[in-house]
Amino acid sequence: MPSTPSAGGDPAILTKAQSGSERMIMQVTDNPAHHRYELPLDGHTAYASYRRDGNVLLVYHTEVPREFEGRGIGSTLVKGMLNLARAQDLKVKPLCSFVAAYMQRHPEFSDIRA
Repeated sequence: MPSTPSAGGDPAILTKAQSGSERMIMQVTDNPAHHRYELPLDGHTAYASYRRDGNVLLVYHTEVPREFEGRGIGSTLVKGMLNLARAQDLKVKPLCSFVAAYMQRHPEFSDIRA
């Protein structure tokens, strides 16, 4: 069962994003049954696939539906995933080049890099 935000809208999980002229609130959730973090998008899902090794997430793939590419969805997904990993006391080993590049550009996540 996917995790849900705590009452009050945990900022680690809920992220505001600009999409064209609309402002949307998007929720990243962990779906451990499918070994991925997910971001629902108007009938589609962006996701980051992982394997767990103890308290380390080995993140090996991210995917954003083609219709949503170029809108910052991948960054929103990775930021939400990293915030959730931090909240769960997990370290992240980025095997996916997109996640590795995001973590390199955002040193505020260096404390959870494995």
